[in-house]
Amino acid sequence: MKKIAIAVAALVAAAPSFADRGGPMKARLSGFQEVPVVVTSASGDFEARIADDEQSITYTLSYSGLQGQVRQAHIHVAQKAVNGAIVLWLCGTTQNPGPTGTQTCPQEGMVTGTLTAANLQAPGPQQVADFADVLD
Repeated sequence: MKKIAIAVAALVAAAPSFADRGGPMKARLSGFQEVPVVVTSASGDFEARIADDEQSITYTLSYSGLQGQVRQAHIHVAQKAVNGAIVLWLCGTTQNPGPTGTQTCPQEGMVTGTLTAANLQAPGPQQVADFADVLD
């Protein structure tokens, strides 16, 4: 069963392209970027923009072709080729709802939103202390 979390976790692999905060940051999501690699026809796109004041991130996540039920979508922070801690939730489901206020994931389509320091998950093994750490 393929989960949208698999595709969104691919953001970890795309993180180096997120260095320029002046424009939109984009990542094409595929199972190949997952750790370990997942063979799937599912794909997605993630686009994010960090606000000029660095207090929020607006995002659009779109995905299609999943073979199983969507469970959740979130962002991890870690070095390349490592599954890091979940730091920000994009959407959840009944099985994996995410923190209070997390929107519901559609089975296929698009999720948009704005993330702030209030959405940051508690520090985990990757030592993400605050929102600025996520942006870095």
